[in-house]
Amino acid sequence: MSFERDASLTVDALVGFLRQSQDGVGLAVHQPPLSELVERLELRKWMTQGGLSGPALGEFLQRYLDSVTRLHHPGYMAHQVAVPHPSGAIGSFVDGLTNNAMAIYEMGPPATAIEFELIRWMLEKIGFTAPPCPPAIASGPSGGGVLVHGGSLANLTALAAARSRADPDAWENGPSRDLVVLAPAEAHYSVARAVGVLGLGQRALRPAPVDDNGRVVPDRLPETLRRLRDEGRRPMALVAAACSTGAGLYDPLAEMGAFCREEGLWLHVDGAHGASALLSDRLKHHLDGIALADSVVWDAHKLLRTPTVCAAVLVRDSRDLDAAFREEASYLFHEKDQPGFDFIHRTVECTKAALGLRLFLVLASEGEAALARYVERQTELAQAAAARIAQVPGLELAVTPELNIVCFRVRGSDERQLEVRRQLVARGRYYISTASFRGRRWLRLALMSPATELSDIDGLLEELAEVGSG
Repeated sequence: MSFERDASLTVDALVGFLRQSQDGVGLAVHQPPLSELVERLELRKWMTQGGLSGPALGEFLQRYLDSVTRLHHPGYMAHQVAVPHPSGAIGSFVDGLTNNAMAIYEMGPPATAIEFELIRWMLEKIGFTAPPCPPAIASGPSGGGVLVHGGSLANLTALAAARSRADPDAWENGPSRDLVVLAPAEAHYSVARAVGVLGLGQRALRPAPVDDNGRVVPDRLPETLRRLRDEGRRPMALVAAACSTGAGLYDPLAEMGAFCREEGLWLHVDGAHGASALLSDRLKHHLDGIALADSVVWDAHKLLRTPTVCAAVLVRDSRDLDAAFREEASYLFHEKDQPGFDFIHRTVECTKAALGLRLFLVLASEGEAALARYVERQTELAQAAAARIAQVPGLELAVTPELNIVCFRVRGSDERQLEVRRQLVARGRYYISTASFRGRRWLRLALMSPATELSDIDGLLEELAEVGSG
């Protein structure tokens, strides 16, 4: 059978690729010109004639894998993308073949069961009340959630729920023009995008008061709220970063939550990257007060080692999420026997992959404790790297890491930081990113790979010295 042969061939190629990447063989990043890749992969030939199978497929996969960015490589330090656990990749493979678009229960019963239970698990980690498993009915309000394709869509979904509570007629009549969203400048760009998609306009996105490091200052929130109300504006949500994308810092959630409860204001916590610290007894203090939130975003495709993408939207009261969207489609929404649960009411998406299978297989393979140790290990590595960087003449550390992100600068302008990064990426051994923080450009490490050791940080610093002297 050609599928059995090709699947076996593919697994063999991936096993070799994974072993080489973890051992640091080859480059972490390699960016040949696009036209060169199109030619090397013979894309048009295979698109027109077909027949990519057997030995030809093996050759194609080798060429493909030779050019991919190696996330498992110890030199991969660039972006907050999971270094996926192989068990999660098995979930992607199974989902790809079975193709159960499980937004409605009948299209994917086991995928729905997995997602429902994962949502319950995540709600409990936050401190929200988890709903009972159908057919049991909750005796009172309980939390709810859904897995969606990425943190940007998750932030949009959560803010749609916030808009529905603040302005119940918005779905029918369009949003009220007095609505505004408060967010720190360090908030992920998807928050601004969500404000635009929801029809509020970018002028409705107002800055929350922050300190020099971009953290929200709770004591200044009352005055900010008073000024907005004096303008005739109605804040519909306050956004908190947990943690910020640039420097990885957490906003003070307990104080922000108390303020929002007192003012009747929706608190949305963007925990896409940093909510995974909830698994660690040593790190979860950064998220003290998260249970006061109305909504939380938590990406499994970051620090839970789950293949892209798998993002959770989690709310304290499931009725808020159920009110975010209102739709009509006779082939989907009608009276029927319902032995399970339909997620379609809670998401923009109609066709929805079995995202939970990827996360479940990672958890089922490793267990909570192992994932907690991974988060702690990457955080300890970041703190050790920061200490090392702080000792190097000519380098400036931005802030002590709270999670696995390290920002620092070489001497020179913002343009110099970008040029240094360009040269490092061109060499390919070490792949890092940059970020804006405190109004300046910084070199940035997101330490995601479990293969990265402190010795690799030393190697990066040595190469940085070579680049910097050029």
